[in-house]
Amino acid sequence: MKQLLGIHHVTAITSDAKRNYEFFTKVLSLRLVKKTVNQDDIFTYHLFFADDKGNAGTDITFFDFKGIGKARFGTNEISRTGFRVPNDEALEYYKTRFKYYDVKFEDTITLFGRKMVFFYDFDGARYALVSDQNNEGVKSGEPWLKGPVPNEYAITGLGPVWFTVNDPKRMEKALVNVLRMRKGESEGIYTTYLMGEGGNGAMVIVEVQEHGDIARQGYGAVHHVAFRTTDKDHLMSWVPEFNHALAPHSGFVERFYFKSLYTRLYPNILFELATDGPGFIDDEESYEVLGEKLALPPHLRHKRETIEKVIIPLDTTLYRDNKKEGWDFLNGTKND
Repeated sequence: MKQLLGIHHVTAITSDAKRNYEFFTKVLSLRLVKKTVNQDDIFTYHLFFADDKGNAGTDITFFDFKGIGKARFGTNEISRTGFRVPNDEALEYYKTRFKYYDVKFEDTITLFGRKMVFFYDFDGARYALVSDQNNEGVKSGEPWLKGPVPNEYAITGLGPVWFTVNDPKRMEKALVNVLRMRKGESEGIYTTYLMGEGGNGAMVIVEVQEHGDIARQGYGAVHHVAFRTTDKDHLMSWVPEFNHALAPHSGFVERFYFKSLYTRLYPNILFELATDGPGFIDDEESYEVLGEKLALPPHLRHKRETIEKVIIPLDTTLYRDNKKEGWDFLNGTKND
């Protein structure tokens, strides 16, 4: 059976779809490639931010569940999402950018031979910029070509993803014995697990936190993580693996933009396997206008009028003609 290829996407929860759109588009320079709804809760947005074309392995997605409270961070959760940047210099660019936009961040650290910067959004959600300078392994995506950040510094994809757990042996069995990842290096409380070609885009970092509260989902938290499969046949080849492991799973789920299979292999953490295609360029939206309209998969299109009456309006054409900002963030000066 083919191995998992790497990280497909991370789905999180936001308190405010508008602020979420502005933060990821304007500050981070990720492209909104699909504005749609949660297919299981159709009056909730599902926003997909990714690279220029929405390639698999580059997108972070968000739900804005109505009435949900703030997350309680703790153990047994997907605790941090990584974003890949081309090199160490890009980290310095973003640090100065974060100062300008008043984004909370920490000093640069080195972990597993990679320089990285931890930062946080308005919900307190936890992220990391991870340099690809010394990276080998699965290829990243491409920057948003019309985004505000110069291409040579811009985010190109996802990875690694952090899990914080109180039972590392149980998590290792889930990752190695069931999902067939390879155990990598350990540094202190952190251990890496790799898929496919390895590298930043195919890495899970497990952090051990044996004591403390169990995490509770809410805004600012990650809802689930998805790993890449090539196609439907590859996806469905995992069903007998989950059955053999006595792992509960969803069976095949058609998401239109990709095909999915969900399972719970560890308490409080939801795993998804997803196909690389067909992707976000479809019969409703061409490459040029991705994310600008409310897009719906075919089985929900007859409900468009009802959905549009209930869902909060969100203008996602604000950055249609975005240009590279005239700021030299590395030197703190404007380049007019």
